[in-house]
Amino acid sequence: MTKLLIIYHSRTGGTRQMAEAAAKAAGGETETVLKRAEDTGPDDLRAAKGYLFAAPENLAALSGTMKEFFDRCYYPVLGKIEGRPYGLMICAGSDGENAARQAARIATGWRLKQVQSPLIICTHAQTETEILAEKTIPENDLAKCRDLGAALGAGIEMGVF
Repeated sequence: MTKLLIIYHSRTGGTRQMAEAAAKAAGGETETVLKRAEDTGPDDLRAAKGYLFAAPENLAALSGTMKEFFDRCYYPVLGKIEGRPYGLMICAGSDGENAARQAARIATGWRLKQVQSPLIICTHAQTETEILAEKTIPENDLAKCRDLGAALGAGIEMGVF
């Protein structure tokens, strides 16, 4: 059984960098699998002991690809992953709060246990050019992603969640 499954979607690279940083740190604590949302299915969720969801915020909501992952997997795992721990990372241009709330509502429906406050990294991308450009997440923000991944991985490994 996979201990920590990190599921992410990224179009401009920001969320991918965040997920990779968290996965590298978590991998030092427990068995960790990093998967793109479009490549993740119900069997992957059932096979994991905990989750880290990483998504960009688009138009004040979860990205469509991340939402499609949740839509596709929601009913096949409903009632089968209850009580498992999860964390959440959002890559946002302005505030990210709505995407975090949306993901938390889905996780609540699955009756997952939130064990870390959502980590929202703001890129401050506000123009069309900035929004569509490849992102480079600053090192101090990647350190926060690594901390979250390591803490979630360690907690799962020790069974404290």
